[in-house]
Amino acid sequence: MSMSIESVDCTQGTYVTLMLGEQLCGLPVSSVRDILGEQPITRIPLAPPEIAGSLNLRGRIVTSIDLRRRLGLGATTDPQGRMSVVAEHGGELYALLVDQVEEVLTLPANALEANPPTLPPPWSQFSRGVCRLEQRLLVLLDPERLIQVAEA
Repeated sequence: MSMSIESVDCTQGTYVTLMLGEQLCGLPVSSVRDILGEQPITRIPLAPPEIAGSLNLRGRIVTSIDLRRRLGLGATTDPQGRMSVVAEHGGELYALLVDQVEEVLTLPANALEANPPTLPPPWSQFSRGVCRLEQRLLVLLDPERLIQVAEA
């Protein structure tokens, strides 16, 4: 269910915040099924670079998507301690690999703004919009868009 900026229901503005490099990002808490610490990931031969591999989550094989690579940040210099945010799409689970999970924020209904023109692709492709916090810009990612590209 991809939503345009106009159709986002900001009254449900609760997000899990995470770090990708130096950028603070958010995922809707309603799309998060689990948050995992560092997990062993098995590389999948011939998979695109943004597919980190697969991991075992309570007996289910889960595709792991490296959000750093998906968003053009490249591989991390310190792969230790990375975390996975598990989201579901089409009955399948996907682990979105991030640098760090921060906190859960509830944002006011009027906090969501359209993507600024300076937000580079592919960030703008995968973003629902941004929120200006006191000291930072929070980029709200659309997990369904991130996962759909992985399926293609």
